[in-house]
Amino acid sequence: MAGDNDADRLKARDLIREIKRAGIRFIVALPDRTTSEHLLKTMIKDPDFQVVQVCKEDEGVSICSGLYAAGHRSLLLMQYTGLLDSINAVRGVAVQGKNPVCMMVGMLQKEPGVPPRQSKRYGLRIVEPILEAMEVEYHNIEAPGEADKVVPAVEAAYSESRPVAMLIGREPI
Repeated sequence: MAGDNDADRLKARDLIREIKRAGIRFIVALPDRTTSEHLLKTMIKDPDFQVVQVCKEDEGVSICSGLYAAGHRSLLLMQYTGLLDSINAVRGVAVQGKNPVCMMVGMLQKEPGVPPRQSKRYGLRIVEPILEAMEVEYHNIEAPGEADKVVPAVEAAYSESRPVAMLIGREPI
């Protein structure tokens, strides 16, 4: 099948390199099928990261905000369904509280190469419009070379004290 060549796939190692370049050392995570296998499991083994596993995404939003208050940078790793479930926490804690909660969101079962708004899956189609309504900047990251969006997104979030979402459209290898 076209596009299944490893050269055409986002690499977890590239995302990890960029996350480190962004100064992130705390990973707050709820395992999800899009990012767990190659990204989260690798981070758990990496001594450069402190991984905090949580039970609910909204508590992850609060933990990331607390880490920011303590002078640390963090990344909340979750699935889009968890993002949708935690919208009120994102609204109150991150947007209105002006906390730079950086979210890496796995877009479970998104069709490769298809923009989220054009997905056959309703839940995927509404992610970008909801983020736009909340004025949360987001970046789609799916293909090789798109990992370089991580550092500017994180830097802008911290310099402007606002949340950001990085939507991972396909499982990194």
